[in-house]
Amino acid sequence: MSVYPVIMCGGSGTRLWPASRPTRPKQFVPLTGDRSSFQETVLRVLGLADAVRPLIVAGAAHEAAIVSQLAEIGVAADLLLEPEPRDSAAAMAAAATWIAERDPAGVAVVVSADHDVPDAQAFRVAMDTATKAAQGGRIVTLGVRPTAPSAAYGYLQPEGGEGVQALLAFVEKPDATKAAAYVEAGYLWNSGNFVVSAQTLVDELSVHAPDVLAAAQGGVTGSTRTASGAQLLGPIFRTAPKISIDYAVMEKTRRASVLPVAFAWSDVGAWDAVLGASPRDAAGNASSGDVMLFDAKDSYVRASAGRRVAAIGVSNVAIIADGDDVLVCDLDHAQTVKAAADGFKRKGPARSDFASLGEAASWYRRWLMTNALPLWWSLGADHDLGGFIEALSVDGDPRPAARRGRVQGRQVYVFTTAGELGWAGPWKQAAAHGLDYAFKNFQRPDGLFRKLVAVDGKVLDDGAAVYDQAFALLGMAMLHQVGGYGRDLRAEALRTRAALETMRDPKAGFRETDDHPNQSNCHMHILEASLAWVEAGESDWGGLADEIAEMALSTFIDAEGGFLREFFDKDWKPAAGDDGRRVEPGHQFEWSWLMSRWGRLRGRQDALDAARRLFEYGKQGVDDRGIAINALWDDLTVWEPEARLWPQTEYMKAALALGEDVDVLAAANGLKLYLETPAAGVWYDKLRPDGTFLDEPAPASSFYHIICAITELSRFQAARS
Repeated sequence: MSVYPVIMCGGSGTRLWPASRPTRPKQFVPLTGDRSSFQETVLRVLGLADAVRPLIVAGAAHEAAIVSQLAEIGVAADLLLEPEPRDSAAAMAAAATWIAERDPAGVAVVVSADHDVPDAQAFRVAMDTATKAAQGGRIVTLGVRPTAPSAAYGYLQPEGGEGVQALLAFVEKPDATKAAAYVEAGYLWNSGNFVVSAQTLVDELSVHAPDVLAAAQGGVTGSTRTASGAQLLGPIFRTAPKISIDYAVMEKTRRASVLPVAFAWSDVGAWDAVLGASPRDAAGNASSGDVMLFDAKDSYVRASAGRRVAAIGVSNVAIIADGDDVLVCDLDHAQTVKAAADGFKRKGPARSDFASLGEAASWYRRWLMTNALPLWWSLGADHDLGGFIEALSVDGDPRPAARRGRVQGRQVYVFTTAGELGWAGPWKQAAAHGLDYAFKNFQRPDGLFRKLVAVDGKVLDDGAAVYDQAFALLGMAMLHQVGGYGRDLRAEALRTRAALETMRDPKAGFRETDDHPNQSNCHMHILEASLAWVEAGESDWGGLADEIAEMALSTFIDAEGGFLREFFDKDWKPAAGDDGRRVEPGHQFEWSWLMSRWGRLRGRQDALDAARRLFEYGKQGVDDRGIAINALWDDLTVWEPEARLWPQTEYMKAALALGEDVDVLAAANGLKLYLETPAAGVWYDKLRPDGTFLDEPAPASSFYHIICAITELSRFQAARS
C-alpha cells in the first residue's frame, strides 16, 4: 500500500479580500509567515508514512504559481489541472481515478492547501491512524475539537469516544447561538480533510454521484500534458455537476467515519483567523509589508509592495492595502468581508476613466512603450528555440503551449508597428525573430503556412487555414516596408498568394478549412493584408483588396439590414440555423474600419456609407458600461453578453476612422479595464456579465489588436494637435 497525499487548491478565499483574488487566491499568498499555506501544506504531507510524491489538484490558471512555489521549496509533485472549477466532489473523483489507475490499493490523504496546522507531527500521527481505517474501506474525515464556539466553521456529529468512529451528521455553518450548542453537545469542527482508498471513493461515487464520476473519469482519460508536465483534464470534466463531496457522498454513504483530533487548526478563512495564526508583537499586533504602528493593539495590518500604511490608536482591526484596494475592518466583523468583495464584483472593475482623448493617448503610449513591448520581447519571445509563445499570465509569467502560425505573423506586425511608433527597443530584431521562426517551422513546401507546431517545432497540424495565410502575409508586408530583412519578402508573399489560389471557393472568395468553410472573417484579414501590401507600394495587390471589399458589399453585409453576417452556406446565402443569425459587434467595427480605409483609397462613397452603417450596428452591442459584447442575434438582441478584449479595440478603431470622438473616449475607457492587470503590460481577455474577468492567461494574439488601436489613436491625436 502507498499513501498519496492529495492537495486540493480550489479555494477562492473571498473573505481575505483584497489580498486574496481570483488570479492569486489565498493559498498562494504568504499570510502568516514567509511561505504560503500551499507550500506549508506540501511540506507537512511529505512526512506521512508510506507517502509517495504529492498529487496537486488545481485550476489550470494557477499552474505557473504552483510550479514556481514548488521550485522554491525544492519539491516535485504531480499536477492535475481542472479546465474550470466544478467543486470538491469532481476534484476528488479525478484524483481517485488517477490514483486507482496507477495503484488499486492506494490510499488518498486529501487535504486543503489553505489551512494552518502548526503541529505537523500531530497532524501526521492522526493521518496515519486514519489511513489504517481507510484500508478497511472507511472514508475518514478529521474532526477538530473546538477551542470555542465559532460561526465560521461547519460541524460534525461524532458517535462519541476516541479514535475513528461513525460520523452521524454534517451541519452547515451555524449562527453563534447554535455554534455554542453544538460545542456543548460534543460536535467537532469540519476540517475538510479526508482519508480514503482510491478504489473505495470510486465505488461510492459510482453509487451516489455517477455523473460526477463519469465526468472525472472522462477528464482523466482525455487529459493532455502541459509544458510543465502537468496533466490538464479533458473538456468532458466541465460537464461534472457542481457539488461538494459532503453532499455528493459523505451524507449518503454508510462508510463515513470521523477521527476527533485536538491539534491546533484553522482554515485561515478570514482576517481574524490570520491574526490568530500569525506571530504577534507585545501589543498583540501582526503586520506585513511597509507598516508603522503607534498605540495600536490586537490588529492586523498589511501593505502590498509599493504601499505604505500607518495605523495609529486603533484596536481590533484589520487594515489591508493591496494594489488599488483598501480594506478597513473591525475584526469582530471579519466574516462580512465576503459581502464587500462580492459587492465590488457586482459593480465590476474599478474605473479611472480618461477625461480627454489626449490623456488617453498619453496613457496608452506609456503603457505600450514602457510596459507591454519590453515585457513581450523579454518574456513573450522564446530566445532559445525561436518564435513567440502563446500567452503570459496576468502576473507576467510565461505560459508555454503549442504554437499557432497566426501568432507569429501577428507579433511580427506588433514589433514592426512598434518601430513606426518610435519604440527604442530592438523592434526590427523582434520582428525578424518571429518571421524567421514562421518560415522555418510553419511554411510548407507549397508556400502556405501550417496551423500548429509544438514548442520544439514538431508539426502538430499541417493543415493550412486562410486565416493563417492572412497574418503571414500581413507580417511580411509590414517588414517589407521597413526593409533590411535579408530575404525577398515580396517574392515570398507572391508565392504564398499563388498557393492561396488553391483554396478558392468555386463560387466566390476563399473556402476556409474549419467548421465554417464559407465565412466573412478570414476574408476580412485577407483584405487587411492586401491593403498593407498596397500601402507598401505593391499596387498589384490592389485587385485582391478590391475583390474582397466588393464581396463584403454584395454578400457579407446583409442587403436589407446593413449589418455584417458571419457564416454562409455553399451558395453564399446566410447559413441555416443559429450560425446564420450570429452578428458580432466586434466584426461590425473591424469591417467598418477596413471599409473606411478601402473607401478612401478608391474614392468609394458606397463603401464609406457602409462603414458608417456597420459602426452603428456594432454600437447596438455596446452595453451600458461602454463595453462591446461578443455576439447579438440578427434581430440585434443579446446572444453572448460576455465581452472579449478584441471587440473593444475594434470599437476604438472604427470610431477613430469615422471621427466619433465620444465613442473613441468610451472605447478607450472600456479597453483600459482589460489592461489594468497585476503585471503591467499584459491583459485580461474575457469580461463576464457580472463585471469580473475570467481567470486565465493573456493571449499573445491580442497584442495585434491592441497595438493597432493605439496606433490609430496616436495618429488621430497627432493630426489634431
